[in-house]
Amino acid sequence: MAEDEIKNTTAEATTEKVAAPKSKAKKGKRIVNSGQVHIQSTFNNTIISVTDKTGGVLTASSAGANGFRGSKKGTAFAAGVAAEKALELAKKNHALNSVDVFVSGIGLGRDAAVRAVAAAGIKIDSITDVTPIQHGGVRPKGERKP
Repeated sequence: MAEDEIKNTTAEATTEKVAAPKSKAKKGKRIVNSGQVHIQSTFNNTIISVTDKTGGVLTASSAGANGFRGSKKGTAFAAGVAAEKALELAKKNHALNSVDVFVSGIGLGRDAAVRAVAAAGIKIDSITDVTPIQHGGVRPKGERKP
């Protein structure tokens, strides 16, 4: 008898554990009126990220993601195409209408990407260059020389 009770309790316990999984509610798309455009331009590629004011990425695009390969990724034309695509998606999906532009790097696509932002019909509030500038760095290892 004791064995029957043990079997019955374990069978009930297993059926309780196999419950239907809870489904997550689908998130709606965020509506962002003003945001930021971060342009990282190198000699080899240009990456454009459209974010909200806190830095959460809404859309992103790059010259490589738009079909450009090799040395063509570093061109101004490729940067303009990448910026157009990222801003078109941000405008359509998130109702973006004004941005602050942050440009980083020394590549050929800097100006073309900023022009593409202006041509997309999005109001530019400010343009800031955030390219890091060398300042001599930290003191090298070893003893000082006279």
